[in-house]
Amino acid sequence: MTTARILIIAGSDSGGGAGIQADIKTVTLLGGHAMTAITALTAQNTLGVAAVHPVPAEMVIAQIDAVADDIGVDAVKIGMIGNAAIAEQVADRLDRPDLADVPLVFDPVMIATSGSRLADSATIAAFGRLMRRAAVSTPNLDELGALSGRALGDELAVAVAAAGLIAEGSGPILATGGGFVAGQLTDLLFTAASEAEERRWTAGWIDTIHDHGTGCTLASAIATGLGQGLALADAITRARAFVRAALLAAPGLGRGHGPMGHRSID
Repeated sequence: MTTARILIIAGSDSGGGAGIQADIKTVTLLGGHAMTAITALTAQNTLGVAAVHPVPAEMVIAQIDAVADDIGVDAVKIGMIGNAAIAEQVADRLDRPDLADVPLVFDPVMIATSGSRLADSATIAAFGRLMRRAAVSTPNLDELGALSGRALGDELAVAVAAAGLIAEGSGPILATGGGFVAGQLTDLLFTAASEAEERRWTAGWIDTIHDHGTGCTLASAIATGLGQGLALADAITRARAFVRAALLAAPGLGRGHGPMGHRSID
């Protein structure tokens, strides 16, 4: 089997816990080749985001062109998108024939683990086009609530929100981090405009504050699986195992939400 080529379109995290840094670690440890189109530079650590410097949209597209035209792409992961202009131009680029059939995993990043806001209202409004293109989008419950305009107080509300977005044209949605049962977290996969989930994954809560980069890591791990030819459910199953192993191996760095301990699960 040839090495899966995974293009990551996301922001840089100077603290190394999330963003491009977490993405590269994840793809590499799962056997893929990580390529990047950086959308923004952030000055951040475990306590929060001090500054954000968006990369011009033209430069983001130039990075995509450079790797797609030479190395090729088997899957794409999109994380922090930067601004609405970047979102629109990236969507345009993904529609071109060389990438049109490549599976996309979209993590609609809005707020960092520390609570810092990473997307404004115009950028969030532009997410719909990427969600329609995605093989799966991976919002956490806060993000799903913002995208759907609904309060998500129970699993039924999550199902209604996901079904509504899919009815409006979104691709499949993996709603992550549902904690409606004490001591457990549940991820729900929706693939149709129905309130019945396609699949659910439930596991015990891992009690740690060192959880920075969980969403980035999960989405990149799923993209790697899809690029390697795994079915969506299988890619999600492996990705969740990878994230849980990383949480358990967190090195305890920093004074806030520290980085996980990315490592092979083979």
